[in-house]
Amino acid sequence: MSYSDIINFLPAWIFVFPFMMTFVIAFVERRSTFGRNVLSVITPIVTFVLVLAMYPTIMNGDTIYYQLANIVPPFGISFRVDALSFGLSLLSSFIWMLVSIYSLDYMKQEEHTDRYYPSLILTLSGCMGLFLAGDLFSLFIFFELMSLVSYLLIIHSETKEALKAGYKYLIVTIMGGLFLFFGIIMTFELTQTISLNQMAIIDTPSMLAFAAFISYVIGFGMKAGMFPLHVWLPEAHPVAPSPASALLSGIMIKTGAYGLIRVIFHVFDYQMILDSGWNWILAVVAVITIFLGSAVAITQENLKRRLAYSSIGQMGYILLGLAILTETAMIGDIFHIFSHAFMKSTLFLAAGAMIKKTGKNKISDFSGIGYKMPLTMISFTIAALAMIGIPPLNGFISKWSLSLGALEAGQPYYVLVLLLSSLMNSVYYLPIINIAFFGKEKKDTAVKSKSSEVPMTMVLPVVILGFGCLILSLFPTNLPYELSQLAAKALINGTPF
Repeated sequence: MSYSDIINFLPAWIFVFPFMMTFVIAFVERRSTFGRNVLSVITPIVTFVLVLAMYPTIMNGDTIYYQLANIVPPFGISFRVDALSFGLSLLSSFIWMLVSIYSLDYMKQEEHTDRYYPSLILTLSGCMGLFLAGDLFSLFIFFELMSLVSYLLIIHSETKEALKAGYKYLIVTIMGGLFLFFGIIMTFELTQTISLNQMAIIDTPSMLAFAAFISYVIGFGMKAGMFPLHVWLPEAHPVAPSPASALLSGIMIKTGAYGLIRVIFHVFDYQMILDSGWNWILAVVAVITIFLGSAVAITQENLKRRLAYSSIGQMGYILLGLAILTETAMIGDIFHIFSHAFMKSTLFLAAGAMIKKTGKNKISDFSGIGYKMPLTMISFTIAALAMIGIPPLNGFISKWSLSLGALEAGQPYYVLVLLLSSLMNSVYYLPIINIAFFGKEKKDTAVKSKSSEVPMTMVLPVVILGFGCLILSLFPTNLPYELSQLAAKALINGTPF
């Protein structure tokens, strides 16, 4: 087997490896907790290394394609890797690796770990397959796999609230899957292809094309937490284990944004979308999503619930970039996917550490905790300031690019939207920081341990992600930003890379 054959097969192996390891972990779970823990950490590490092995090929400007199975032509399972899919699969496997390490101590006293770890790894497999899918049918299969298995992470505790949130999530997921399937059928009817190897396969507006566009927006928008399809998100985060919440917000809702990017540029001609005015649908929804998520977040006292509504608002920025559709806006759009993954994963993991340490979940209960858990709260603070968009942090860089893109498109009012949303972000993030570092510690909510921090396996992932936000800020020409530039240029120019 030649080197090129090995590289071409890598995307399939990146999906298959964690898929197979799911069953190995489930088997080992019954015999050895230590063995399960080791395999649960090794699996995302190996997945990350496999993704990283594609770096030379992708950065050389090549696209990797591999046909795994051909069920009923043109429906089969295929994989395709370009700058965008490589970047998101690398990001996802990296964060999954850290979350798996974090889970070791976080889940130690929890029940149903025999279900948690296999579900965690199987969801990774679905997520990898989705980002690396080479056609719409494969994307749909992996999207459904990831969505259905993540239901088990949401209902993990099996409390009344968790089961209710899981039921709502399941209904929304099934509806989203149906709309996505209808969109794929209509695409095939119009073009006789569902391959993602081509760009702009629908370049003429029609009623059927518009119906397909709306179906895709609804199908992927439900996963992205887009208004008014966001109803599952604020219910799921407070009840799910914090490492699962970090993945739900940091990675899994990005699959909806990723799907929309592929649809707008690969399925449709983005210039046709602009000329037809369909982008205004995304624009209106984006602005409402931004302000709704931020406004409701301000009113929340439950820390994880506030973070959940914040995620809704942040996804509005990504929708806004897809409404502006200039190269600069798309750079900001894609870079914000990277940045938000780091920021929100940090915040949810830090929140989980604080909740685990105190047994409390209200923001007022964390008064003075900044001095008890300095590493956790410093990381939280960096990520929170980045979310607000304080220069020169990574959240500022993505908002700056979005603002420049809006000005290039002759739409300066979007800059005002971004400024107002940043102000609203500060209203619900700064009080958390203020209470943690300047509030007086309450006796009944004091940290119940002489140790200042949670175990190192929980602290280390939080610190790596938190300071990762700083690194993405100080070195904006690093790999994520470079991949954002390459991907945006390829999408706008209609090139296969």
